[in-house]
Amino acid sequence: MTSLSDSNFHLAPESDAEDLRNRALTALLAARLRTSALTDSVTDGELTAQHSPLMSPLVWDLAHIGNQEEQWLLRAVGGRDAIRPEIDSLYDAFEHPRSARPSLPLLAPAEARGYASDVRGRVLDILESAPLHGGGRPLERAGFAFGMIAQHEQQHDETMLITHQLRSGPAALTAPEPPRADGSASLPAEILVPGGPFTMGTSTEPWALDNERPAHRREVAAFFLDTTPVTCGAYQRFIEDGGYTQERWWHPSGWAMVREHDLTAPLFWHRESGQWLRRRFGTMEPVPTDEPVLHVSWYEADAYARWAGRRLPTEAEWEKAARHDAAAGRSLRYPWGDADPTPERANLGQRHLRPAPAGAYPAGQSRDGVRQLIGDVWEWTASDFLPYPGFAAFPYREYSEVFFGPEHKVLRGGSFAVDQVACRGTFRNWDLPVRRQIFSGFRTARDF
Repeated sequence: MTSLSDSNFHLAPESDAEDLRNRALTALLAARLRTSALTDSVTDGELTAQHSPLMSPLVWDLAHIGNQEEQWLLRAVGGRDAIRPEIDSLYDAFEHPRSARPSLPLLAPAEARGYASDVRGRVLDILESAPLHGGGRPLERAGFAFGMIAQHEQQHDETMLITHQLRSGPAALTAPEPPRADGSASLPAEILVPGGPFTMGTSTEPWALDNERPAHRREVAAFFLDTTPVTCGAYQRFIEDGGYTQERWWHPSGWAMVREHDLTAPLFWHRESGQWLRRRFGTMEPVPTDEPVLHVSWYEADAYARWAGRRLPTEAEWEKAARHDAAAGRSLRYPWGDADPTPERANLGQRHLRPAPAGAYPAGQSRDGVRQLIGDVWEWTASDFLPYPGFAAFPYREYSEVFFGPEHKVLRGGSFAVDQVACRGTFRNWDLPVRRQIFSGFRTARDF
């Protein structure tokens, strides 16, 4: 944990401390419930195993969640003495790459659970009396530190869900099916997003992270955007037309990746008896043609877009489509308005273990009629992960600043694995363009 000056980080003051306290408590409890579900559903042996060199053992994530909560809420906000200072370096994500973490002297499952529980009990005591509004420190104002830690835990819950997808063996998790997409056949293939200026980012969302700040004006020319994310059926047509065998569609680095790893389809897909099948959380099933394609890299998304005679939207285009309300002349928190997500508006929070069919969630569509911009699949954009004008790192450089540059591409919108506390119209995700294990899809755009 590297602390920086917080003098340049401004949060909107909030007036009702009790509401803030309840919001923080709800977010923390929801995150812990999910963490428990992800770690209690497998044996201790599976918790300590490394299911892929791309991912940490689940038990590392569990103790890391507790350690970050101890550092930021117990020590930084509460001013309490450290419980386990000797393990800080073990659970420093920058000190140890994921592939090396199984060789560390990690806490055993029972010890990791006990540690995280001990930290949480003390944190709830601090939450009862912490100043959460007014002119206090930015870490405390509007309950930011509590919101940051709830988001951090939910982000690791998503990471652990990726590990569940990568593990072998029978399914350990269950969830109901997402809603159908009734009437989706009548939807237009694309929507015209009008050009003009809009406000990108935020200076007022109380729990927004540093890379979402500050709000600033952007000018975006009119463009067409897919009404829904690209489906598995549409992506199959790309495959069948030789998409993975024709260099002309691919970024040079992407083509090198295809050749090196002999890629022929999205991760977890394989062809059997003339049918595309996929493995999803321990079960084998036919690839659903009406569902947004999942587990594709930026290079694959970019190649598909070129093949289709289109392109990936820029990050600014994506956010304008997701937030701008031309009639009101302002940017919204979400595509549907300022109200928080509900099950009728978006597929979030591991409520379902798959994306909903393309065209679902009409109550969540944007002012222009674009659907599923929040939830279902992370959407690759054409943009590099870069700071906004006036960016100030807070509360530590390693959250965003060290990742800025052309090496990482921006993803937007969240997936079915993302909780609403870590998903909003301004939220920015980023990853290397080779990544396929993440819950990533895309939609395409074209110039007006």
